[in-house]
Amino acid sequence: MTPSDGRTPTRLRHTPSWLINLASAHSHRLVAEGFTAAGARGYHYRLLAALDEYGPSSQADLGRRSGIDRSDVVAALNELAAKNLVDRSPDPSDRRRNVVTLTPEGSLHLVELEKVVTRIQDDLLAPLAPDERTRLTELLTRVVDHHAESRQPG
Repeated sequence: MTPSDGRTPTRLRHTPSWLINLASAHSHRLVAEGFTAAGARGYHYRLLAALDEYGPSSQADLGRRSGIDRSDVVAALNELAAKNLVDRSPDPSDRRRNVVTLTPEGSLHLVELEKVVTRIQDDLLAPLAPDERTRLTELLTRVVDHHAESRQPG
């Protein structure tokens, strides 16, 4: 059912949470298909993007910055390391910790994944004009930030 198919109850067609859920499901499908075609997963993109932006990081920091559970970080980093997209080495200040670094191949792969993400955004937001896309992103950011702040302790 889609909001405009005539079968969806009017209450739902005008409920933001319902519409966000439908858009999210469509977005998730596009992301999964796009990354699969590129030989990647969403976790890969998130980890590579965090390494590119913040530089070498511990696995724990990468999990916090990318919003990925610690056990999933390890599995995704294993996949990235197997493809020589990241390098893991013991932290000189704490040999129990690994420091993860983006390799040159990882940087190139991130550029390719950025193209995939751009295509996905274009597909997902096709019915919107550029200024509407910007406004939607601003509004969603505000909603997400508000709820993220309300979940912070203190």
